[in-house]
Amino acid sequence: MNVTIARGFREDQRAAAASLYWQAFRGKLGPLMRPEDKALAFFRAVLDPAFAINASAPDGTLLGLAGFKTAQGAFVGGGLRNIAGTYGWPGALWRAPLLSLLDRRLEPGTLLMDGIFVAEEARGHGVGTRLLDAIKAEAAQRGLARVRLDVIDTNPRARALYQRQGFVAGMTEHLGPLRYLFGFSSAQTMIHTAQPDDPDRTAR
Repeated sequence: MNVTIARGFREDQRAAAASLYWQAFRGKLGPLMRPEDKALAFFRAVLDPAFAINASAPDGTLLGLAGFKTAQGAFVGGGLRNIAGTYGWPGALWRAPLLSLLDRRLEPGTLLMDGIFVAEEARGHGVGTRLLDAIKAEAAQRGLARVRLDVIDTNPRARALYQRQGFVAGMTEHLGPLRYLFGFSSAQTMIHTAQPDDPDRTAR
């Protein structure tokens, strides 16, 4: 499959980016972000191309995205006012505290991934692998030695991809009763650490 990997995404790809994000994460976010039309409107508004790497077909079709988070911002941006703009203030006031439970702390020397997803028709063609390679290169360019992501227990296919890409499993966080709300029981941290002779590692 002929795929181009590039930073960001074009404005004419924004709706496709929001749709792919929702398809990938509605099992996790659905109970909080439904109905679907409002969820799509919210993600169209808050996805930030400054913190994304895209995979596109020659005709411009968006095939996948990998988002990341830094001290300067995140792929899935927005705050309480953005939530209220879509769901109204009553809807925002109960959604925001629950969404904050999914937020992850930034750590020194680490690029925090903020979601990776591939369109169904592009799966099995190495698109996810190329996006992960690009994320590693992004970390190296920023002088960061590690890439961190969290994989939920209901996504073994993604976990297998990360392991093939050299990510090592770390701490597992269990949700307890909140699993009935978020649709998964636990999330495991996985970390890729650049080796001294890693060609993706930028000399400092």
